[in-house]
Amino acid sequence: MLDFGFDKIALIGAVALIVIGPEKLPKVARTLGHLFGKAQRYVADVKAEVNRSIELDELRKMKDQFHDAARDVSQTVQREVQAAGTAVESQWRDAADAYAGGTPADSSQALSTPVPAYRPPKKNWRLKRGATPLWYKQRHGVRTRAQSGAARVARFRPPGIGPRR
Repeated sequence: MLDFGFDKIALIGAVALIVIGPEKLPKVARTLGHLFGKAQRYVADVKAEVNRSIELDELRKMKDQFHDAARDVSQTVQREVQAAGTAVESQWRDAADAYAGGTPADSSQALSTPVPAYRPPKKNWRLKRGATPLWYKQRHGVRTRAQSGAARVARFRPPGIGPRR
């Protein structure tokens, strides 16, 4: 970049004052300022575009690396699942062969114990409602005490207005 000191700028200003004249100098200086600002904005836009393109390339490389790593993990998991499946199949065949070779009396003893029936759990909603902390109920506007309609009206009646007669 050009190295302008105070003395060089003062010299350029004096020459411009003599050449352009004092009447047109402010207008020319304003125009030069606008042009200089536009040039700076253009350079900044170009820099930003270059930085965006560099970041985009880096993101694409990271995306490709991530996809490769995910594919490798997927293949490894698939191989392990297949290996585990073949091991289970072989154990199952061994167990089926051992069961087929056994006596029928052994199999009836194993199945003689009854399977317990499914009972859905009891849902005590009052207990669950009571287990909610008081601060949570207050924050979310859950009523904790029962109140009659007349008491509720009296509670929210503006001050200064007495009960109806």
